[in-house]
Amino acid sequence: MSAPKILLHTALFAATFFTTAVAGAAWLNVDPFDVANIAAGLPYAAALLFILGTHEFGHYFASRLHGVDATLPFFIPFPTMPGFLNFGTLGAVIKTRTPVPSKRAMFDIGVAGPIAGFIASLAVLIYGFTHLPGKEFILSIHPDYFLKHSGGGLELRFGTSIMYESLSLLLTHPMDQFVPPMSEMYHYPFLCTGWFGLFVTAMNLFPIGQLDGGHVSYAMFGDAHKTISRTAFGLLVAIGLMGFLPAIGVEIHFGWTGWLFWGAVLFFVVKLIHPPVSNEEGLDPLRMKIGWLAWGIFALSFSPSPFSILF
Repeated sequence: MSAPKILLHTALFAATFFTTAVAGAAWLNVDPFDVANIAAGLPYAAALLFILGTHEFGHYFASRLHGVDATLPFFIPFPTMPGFLNFGTLGAVIKTRTPVPSKRAMFDIGVAGPIAGFIASLAVLIYGFTHLPGKEFILSIHPDYFLKHSGGGLELRFGTSIMYESLSLLLTHPMDQFVPPMSEMYHYPFLCTGWFGLFVTAMNLFPIGQLDGGHVSYAMFGDAHKTISRTAFGLLVAIGLMGFLPAIGVEIHFGWTGWLFWGAVLFFVVKLIHPPVSNEEGLDPLRMKIGWLAWGIFALSFSPSPFSILF
């Protein structure tokens, strides 16, 4: 790889490390634009880039294993803006520069990223739940947290998932320690980034088009992937539309309007139908089992209502 390309990847990584450190400081309710506070966001930045990097290098090494020329990950920085929900990055991507030769190669490349990223997310969440700080941490952010509130104002709440909830139940002791609710967990860098890793894993495992889940679906089910993709897209739109229910007076907090934006990206950019590969030999039994494991990971990681604003 040429020096200018290596410099580009390095510069994007450095920029993303900076923007995620700023975002990490913002999640702690300190001024992220004060240079003195940037250090507070470093654990968040390190954990998040570890998860994203592990996901993308899963794709990278699987590509190399099959002789597919692939770039190193391009990390995508995203600056923190006051008043906007922001994680400091739009993720990371790799680009394949030669065709994927077969369904088996497509499957391996597609499934390697989500599985690797899922494992990395679990590692970060396990560390976060087993190293929860005491009550003084939340009091340093909200000094009146345990006092009675008169109500009013807005509350941001992250949506849980089966895996996040399971780890919380298994690894914490609410009777003896403060376990942050979903309306406060984003102040805890390892819980926030581990949750975000599960969120990204689920987003990528939708069985649509050329998402990771689309690669897996195409390799496992052949032409049936078209029906699966259209059905999954319809369900995604339905869940997105349900996010409007509270705005029209229906007190059902299920769904998220942001899924409609993701659906638009899938429909117009990613496309719903996976393009064919030259060698359409089916998957062997081991790969089929790994594929079903990937769908299990999707079910464990998916949150239909990842973000809610409560009054």
